Amino acid sequence: MSAEGEQIGIRPLSDALTMARDLDLDLVEIAPQAVPPVCKIMDYGKYKYEAAQKAKESRRKTSQISIKEMKYRVKIGKGDFDTKTSKVERFLEEGHKVKITIMFRGREVHHPELGMSILDRVAKHNAHLAKVEASPKLDGRNMTMVLAPDRRVQAAAEAARKKLAADDPGVARSGVAAAPTNGASQQETAPVGAGDDAKES
Repeated sequence: MSAEGEQIGIRPLSDALTMARDLDLDLVEIAPQAVPPVCKIMDYGKYKYEAAQKAKESRRKTSQISIKEMKYRVKIGKGDFDTKTSKVERFLEEGHKVKITIMFRGREVHHPELGMSILDRVAKHNAHLAKVEASPKLDGRNMTMVLAPDRRVQAAAEAARKKLAADDPGVARSGVAAAPTNGASQQETAPVGAGDDAKES
């Protein structure tokens, strides 16, 4: 087979090698099990490079998305809630699914609405990134929910953000000057004759 993919036909090995050398290319066996074996004239170095690039791209596209987990207590404080929820947001931005687990202690398990409230807050905080893939459910002393990245929601949120930025360009773009400081105000609004009075005195 030629470098352009054309069928050359059955040739002796010596003739095929000569053809490849004349073109400053390589003779590569691509179907050793065939009878007779099939060879192709090609740039083997370029072939190996392109094959490696394709394999790399294929691995990138088929990379497995892991499921992260974030655990909350029913009586979690605001600081801890914000920290954990920010981590959930980062996981979603990286393309991971996140399992949210609410852990109940003692009699807290008799008040599932407390866990639901936390799950609702986490879901609303990340509504611009994800959807609820697995609805909240109670499993023993834990309540769980799974959030999954949603590209459509992310695209809509990004479009809304850009539209808002375009509709409200800000004071600097509107040409409105910033309010002067007290010192600047006094200097700029001083009477024209102020300098003359100072000279006469």
